[in-house]
Amino acid sequence: MHALKATAFAVGALLVLAGIGVLLHQPLLIPPLAASAALVHGAPGLSISQPRNLVGGHLLSAVIGFATLAVTGSTTWAAAIAAGLALGAMMLTRLSHSPAVATAVIVVLQAPRPVPFVPLLGLAAVLLVGVGLLPGRIGGHPVRYPLSW
Repeated sequence: MHALKATAFAVGALLVLAGIGVLLHQPLLIPPLAASAALVHGAPGLSISQPRNLVGGHLLSAVIGFATLAVTGSTTWAAAIAAGLALGAMMLTRLSHSPAVATAVIVVLQAPRPVPFVPLLGLAAVLLVGVGLLPGRIGGHPVRYPLSW
């Protein structure tokens, strides 16, 4: 039953991102956020699933991706460097969130405009946290989310 509830809430969170993206005519659902939803709903007790890590990790990784892109341009080599730098920066700032490493890769490989990418990324991460609050309050999830802010 727990797996069914976690699945339903994760699907709901991702549908919210997809729906808002359609309304805004901007991609709000990107692969790293799907992985983030999996952590929030499948492993809500992990430190990497907590709001500070989820939101901070994605935003920090995006900034590192844009900085790497500005210095190196959009290449596969640069994407690999950005991913490694994002991991190191998240570890140093205690914002570790493994899906966010892919955010840095996406920024380098796809070279989106910083605005609207960064604000939309922040919005999407906050929405994932918001939907993550629901299972423990209305879904009877055995682990209360978040454990820390």
